[in-house]
Amino acid sequence: MEQENIQGQVRAVCISEKRGTEKHAVPEGRLVLNFGIESDAHGGNWHRQVSLLSYDRVKAFNQRGAGVGDGAFGENLVVEGIDFSSLPVGTRLLVNDAELEITQIGKECHSHCAIYQRMGECIMPTQGVFARVIREGTVRPGDKMEVIMPDPDRPFSAAVIVLSDKGAAGKRKDESGPAAKEMLEQAGYQVEEVLLLPDEPEVLKQQLIRLADGRQLDLVVTSGGTGFSMRDQTPEATMAVADRNAPGIAEYIRYRSMELTSRAMLGRGVSVIRKKTLIVNLPGSPKAVRESLGFILEPLEHGIKILRGSASECAGQR
Repeated sequence: MEQENIQGQVRAVCISEKRGTEKHAVPEGRLVLNFGIESDAHGGNWHRQVSLLSYDRVKAFNQRGAGVGDGAFGENLVVEGIDFSSLPVGTRLLVNDAELEITQIGKECHSHCAIYQRMGECIMPTQGVFARVIREGTVRPGDKMEVIMPDPDRPFSAAVIVLSDKGAAGKRKDESGPAAKEMLEQAGYQVEEVLLLPDEPEVLKQQLIRLADGRQLDLVVTSGGTGFSMRDQTPEATMAVADRNAPGIAEYIRYRSMELTSRAMLGRGVSVIRKKTLIVNLPGSPKAVRESLGFILEPLEHGIKILRGSASECAGQR
């Protein structure tokens, strides 16, 4: 993605002292490492520490009669000259001594705000982005912001989703999620999220879409929900959000697993691609999770690099 020497200008810095209240402009904001803007209610040790929105998008929206001010969409920083929604996750934003890293594009709108009720849409879910603070500093209106595109050789990003009714209800300790996280981190992945969900296909679909589209992760692995039980709907939910099938990965997991137990033939896990995210279903037990990841992690590296655009296809190479 060629967007070199992109610069913008901060037009407003906004915070809210309490969640659920509209943000308001302040003269300056202190960007705190692993938190966000000092005194902002949405700060914390998570991936959505700072929200940003393009001034140009807000201006165009206001020209249609929205009449909104700075902070009305819940944004912390309003910046002119940068189309944030076109930038990939991993992009770094430099402002004075501070540095931000984009972690999510857009957000799901859970309840339509007053702006949506009046205009029929809200631009934050599609045009806003979120970032975390990776170097502290102070930001003020008028400051320049510089865009640094992601390093193509940065560590792979991943998430783990465990599907278990009993686990999600607190009736069973989950050991599969920690097992997958440990193996991925040992392989050099940056594991951004580990989720424990009930066997509800709609919930799983929502999370897969969010992790692929919003967080733009390289790899999402699921564990559980791949058997014959009527509640086992992980493969169906995964296929429902897929753009392309990648069947060889799931087939190889079954092939290698059948060397250990013939019951592996009963596994229904699938492997697919959504946008640039690879999604792989793993079995539910911690032992099977470790075995399955052990089979596939090394060859997955090349496939993920192809999805990133940092490697070419290898037709004819054996």
